[in-house]
Amino acid sequence: MASPAQFMTQAAHTLKRSLHPALRYLSVEETDDSLIISGRVNSYYLKQLAQETLMPVRGERQLVNRVNVVTK
Repeated sequence: MASPAQFMTQAAHTLKRSLHPALRYLSVEETDDSLIISGRVNSYYLKQLAQETLMPVRGERQLVNRVNVVTK
């Protein structure tokens, strides 16, 4: 299993490689048992996409989606 530092790097790198530019600006934080994504996007689709993008790299940790949808 990856160390916490490797896990964090992998999760952040996964978002940075996204084909959707909005996902590249989201933040990833880690606690002992959670992976937390936060930031702002302009649609619920992108919020869900950010979550689904990180599901494969979360390991056994809970994924907490704190991404806010902000419409103009």
